[in-house]
Amino acid sequence: MTTPQPRRILSGVQPSGKLHLGNYFGAIKQHIALQNEGTCFYFLADYHSMTTVQDAELRRTLTREAALDYLALGLDPAKAIFFRQSDVPEVCELAWILGTVINMGLLERAHSYKDKVAKGIEASVGLFTYPILMAADILIYRSNLVPVGEDQVQHVEITRDIAEKFNRIYQEVFPLPNYRLEAAAKVPGVDGQKMSKSYGNTIEIFADGKPLKKSVMGIVTDATPVEAPKDPEKCTVFTLYKLFATPEELAALADRYCAGGMGYGEAKALLLAKIDAFFGPFRERRKQLAMDSTYVEDVLRDGARRARAEAMETMAMVRAAVGFAKE
Repeated sequence: MTTPQPRRILSGVQPSGKLHLGNYFGAIKQHIALQNEGTCFYFLADYHSMTTVQDAELRRTLTREAALDYLALGLDPAKAIFFRQSDVPEVCELAWILGTVINMGLLERAHSYKDKVAKGIEASVGLFTYPILMAADILIYRSNLVPVGEDQVQHVEITRDIAEKFNRIYQEVFPLPNYRLEAAAKVPGVDGQKMSKSYGNTIEIFADGKPLKKSVMGIVTDATPVEAPKDPEKCTVFTLYKLFATPEELAALADRYCAGGMGYGEAKALLLAKIDAFFGPFRERRKQLAMDSTYVEDVLRDGARRARAEAMETMAMVRAAVGFAKE
């Protein structure tokens, strides 16, 4: 039996493009809030990014940029263990071991894989086995809670299935993790689909000026005339506005939609102002952090040291369970 541990919380983000509103409201906001609720392991999933990014220098840049984003948005490295996934190579050994106990049918039913292939992403072996590496990410730190977006819930369920089977075949090493899903976890992109770097429909967190305006004003809307009433609940602009507005502001905008006489351009301008005001202070913080050339790397190296110590402890248990330990 494993020794009871304090609650451990784990999540990661792929540095496969600039972070966007979906990342913030679906994940990062939760991560920041959870820092005081347990031992948090937050990682930059650069191994996972290899399924979509195949340029080494770009991966290094995107990883550093994502780290800066997290730190600017409020992640405290004194409270959370923040690190690069690739700085803990034991996770790949665990992924192989877990792959020997999972059957193909479980992976073939993964919705995320099928959705990404349908969107034209190459069906690589890495993309297909993504749930196994994600399971290793979760289990190697013996995590109890995994805050995720809606599209990742199934992967946590797969992780539980893998952990149960491993514990049954060998011995009980892994606690069974649970997921935590926030109401705002699903954020629409500018085309009305789920906001995703893979789909190219994002509004970037730290965009400002003309690039931010171009993204917001490019949100797809229907052809309802200015003078006609509009249904706010069917409008992507209104859905995004909900993320920033007070209840009173939201009710006032809904009334204007229903009354008619307001064009989508005016609604987009209101949304643009909200995004700009909300992320403005974080932008300034990010600029300050970026001026220190060593800060990000120092944070990630210290996080990797702490994370790897936990991973090595888990792998000692796993290796003993499967028969690799020396007599």
